[in-house]
Amino acid sequence: MGKILRIDTVSEHDAFYHKENLHPLVSIIDFDGRVPEVYASKMNFGFYAVYLKEVMCGDIKYGRNTYDFQDRTLVFVAPGQIINVDINKDYKPQGYALLFHPDLISGTSLGRNIDNYTFFSYQSNEALHLSEKERKIVLDCFDKINYELERGIDKHSKMLITTNIELFLNYCIRFYDRQFVSRTEPNNGVIVKFEKLLREFYQSDKPQTIGLPSVTYCAEQLNLSTNYFGDLIRKETGKTALEYIQLKIIALAKQKILDREKTINEIAYELGFKYPAHFTRTFKNLTGLTPVEYRSLN
Repeated sequence: MGKILRIDTVSEHDAFYHKENLHPLVSIIDFDGRVPEVYASKMNFGFYAVYLKEVMCGDIKYGRNTYDFQDRTLVFVAPGQIINVDINKDYKPQGYALLFHPDLISGTSLGRNIDNYTFFSYQSNEALHLSEKERKIVLDCFDKINYELERGIDKHSKMLITTNIELFLNYCIRFYDRQFVSRTEPNNGVIVKFEKLLREFYQSDKPQTIGLPSVTYCAEQLNLSTNYFGDLIRKETGKTALEYIQLKIIALAKQKILDREKTINEIAYELGFKYPAHFTRTFKNLTGLTPVEYRSLN
């Protein structure tokens, strides 16, 4: 396992790329082929990082996953996230980066809402592919942040910088919505695989050995991050991934309930519920009837 290069502060990251640091908590970098301070294979940041890649995106990845497109991509990295990189003697990055420390957004609207930007937990093969117009909007947001950094810090700086970062991230939500729609065919493929996964799960002994299929388990089996998988399912079906799983389980439960040779407790265990009471509560929440009531009506 390669050594992990830990960079805790924005200032350290600027120094890593030989860039003057204008603010200890936030920075905009124009890489322009800047050669980094040292070579690395794994990195871990203590701040948020957003990279706008202008060339083939093969230098940053999480695990074995790489980008499925060539240029104009945004990749988001959250504090503490370990990324695999390919920073070697031939590495000459092109593009831009926005870096901001959690301390910068503490007590701000952005700080209160940062968890809503779920793409910070996406994998690199789930990066955001930009149109040329979208790229210009991103660079305009970066320019506004950089303007504040270059003019010097005053009492308005924090508000203006964090507001522009929040504006940029809100645009990214819109761009991801567009990407979910424009990639309907591959997304539908995920839905089909999701359906098959649930079907095969209940044709195996996994309900007894694992329990109920969780959103995280399904995402991992489909080689997707939990947040991306959840967002995709919601966009495609109008339901959360958990709701989708629960509806599939209840549909199967209804079939099993009609088999009067099995007790409700036996059916609960077959489905992966640890406690029959949990099964009864879930069934009633979704159907309005208890399993016993449903059986008596059919």
